[in-house]
Amino acid sequence: MFSRAELEDATGIVRQSFAPTPQIAWPLLKERSGAEVWVKHENHLPTSAFKVRGGLVLADALKKGRYGKVPRGIITATVGNHGLSQTYAGRKAGFAVTIVVPENNNPEKNKALKALGAELIEAGHDYSAAYDSAARIARERDLFVIEPFLPELMRGVATYALEFFTALPDLDTVYVPIGMGSGICGLIRTRDLLQLKTRIVGVVAENAPAHALSFKAGQVVTTNSAGTFADGVAVRVPKPEPVAIIHKGADRIVTVSDEEIADAIRFYHEDTHNTAEGAGAVPLAGLLQERERMKGKKVGVILTGANIYRPLLARILAQ
Repeated sequence: MFSRAELEDATGIVRQSFAPTPQIAWPLLKERSGAEVWVKHENHLPTSAFKVRGGLVLADALKKGRYGKVPRGIITATVGNHGLSQTYAGRKAGFAVTIVVPENNNPEKNKALKALGAELIEAGHDYSAAYDSAARIARERDLFVIEPFLPELMRGVATYALEFFTALPDLDTVYVPIGMGSGICGLIRTRDLLQLKTRIVGVVAENAPAHALSFKAGQVVTTNSAGTFADGVAVRVPKPEPVAIIHKGADRIVTVSDEEIADAIRFYHEDTHNTAEGAGAVPLAGLLQERERMKGKKVGVILTGANIYRPLLARILAQ
């Protein structure tokens, strides 16, 4: 875990690349949900997702030799936003970046990864298989393999939470997506450092329920599949560290259907004219599922991820 001073240090690193993202209360979302809804617009970042914050802080640590020798290059596996983050930050720090994606990965995310300067390798049928390939290639090429949950990643991502809670310390509840866990864990830790009473609700897809099952069990529970189009939350094998933090610090976890996620994407477009990918829309889907519970309350939702495949977006908006 990190201290307040370490969080402030991470904020300084992030500020060298971009300003705080806005938080906006959208009237049409209030009408739709019955709550005062504040959206934290992490979709306005250079890679359209909060993961880039963690990438910048990790790249700074690697460049300063905090993991031993300065690596000759970095490698990681991704289905999109994590890889975009590491490519953006790694190239900015001067590292060669190799990204491994599943063979069926979003072609638009692949194109963006290449445009940012990554060497792209396609391997495996899902994220877990791609990560196994990345670990093997790291050993063969002597590259630093970036795991999905490192202290610097959580500390860097947590800078969005510091911005949000500093602007709105009286939020009753915040809904946040759960992928590999840095976003929700950074939110929990920042809330605790600021001694706030805000409830934190994680949201996952019902067809990728590993984190919901793990929360209920109080330990890691894996699944055989994660069949949701919201690829940023398509987790089969959670990591023990975030499972423990979430179990202790989250109020609850909500599961939403792919239909509810698609509705939330459409509502973001209609009510705010913002684009959300599946994982970016799950917090709003969770809030709308709990609209009766949240009626009249001041609520935050994290919009992180706008990298949705255009044909899929067209189909959703046409429904």
